Amino acid sequence: MYRSYYKLRRKPFDLTPDPKMVYMSEEHQEALSILRYGVLDKKDFLLLSGEVGTGKSTLLQVLLESIDPKHHTCLLANPLISLDDLYLYMADSFKLPPFTGSRAKFLIAFGKFLQKCGKRGERVLLIVDEAHALSLDTLEEIRMLSNQPASPGVFGIFLVGQPEINDLLSSDQLLPLRQRISLRFHLTPFDRQETDYYIRQRLLKAGGKNLDIFSEDAVDAIFAASGGTPRAINVICDHALITGYGQNQQIISSALIAEALQDVLLPPRKNLAQIENRYSTEKNKLQRLVYLLVFLLGATGLYIFFTTYL
Repeated sequence: MYRSYYKLRRKPFDLTPDPKMVYMSEEHQEALSILRYGVLDKKDFLLLSGEVGTGKSTLLQVLLESIDPKHHTCLLANPLISLDDLYLYMADSFKLPPFTGSRAKFLIAFGKFLQKCGKRGERVLLIVDEAHALSLDTLEEIRMLSNQPASPGVFGIFLVGQPEINDLLSSDQLLPLRQRISLRFHLTPFDRQETDYYIRQRLLKAGGKNLDIFSEDAVDAIFAASGGTPRAINVICDHALITGYGQNQQIISSALIAEALQDVLLPPRKNLAQIENRYSTEKNKLQRLVYLLVFLLGATGLYIFFTTYL
């Protein structure tokens, strides 16, 4: 609807994870490096956590696109399934004999599969997204899968989820699993500068020529309302472009952001109050820093003057 108006080839702020649209902040690059290291260094267990919408699922898509095709992967994106369904899903992903309800038969077939992969130098990866939603029993069952006889480092389990996964893993029942996690990384939201870079990068990858569609005060408002969370930024920016298109506004201002926020996230008044308060606080901090620097420069100048000429 607004793509031709803003001269874009595609929607820049679509919510569907797309590796082609990903913006890799320094922290995201580090997280992806750890995921890749977990594959290459044959780690048994890896944990990636992060708040809702920080880009965990998108990183997994980027990882899967970069993994050597000789390796075998099973991405479980919906952990709210029974153990039987887990075995059914894994059997299908790894091209094992169909699961018929017998866990013993599945484990025998899975064990033979791991041994063959070990001889060929191939890795077998079970990647669980939204792992914080797993039950204790399912997590323990997944750990037990790693006890299958095979060459060391053949089978790897990557757990990806919200910070609640750490509370889940603190259970005494999962102590053996917790002790086997050799790599951990926590993904945090963007800061103000990264939020600006993220918006510009999405516009660029969507074919945009004008990367200043969002004014500086609009970016301030987006950062304040979203907290730097990529998914929330996408929602706000998409609504803002719709609003700007409807009002024939080529540049998105903070006023348009405030109007767009009426339909997303928080009630509008609360959003506006948060934007004003956070922006005012940041502005005051910057002013105090400038005053301090001026004072220090002045004091230094006086000291040099008196010590040189008096």
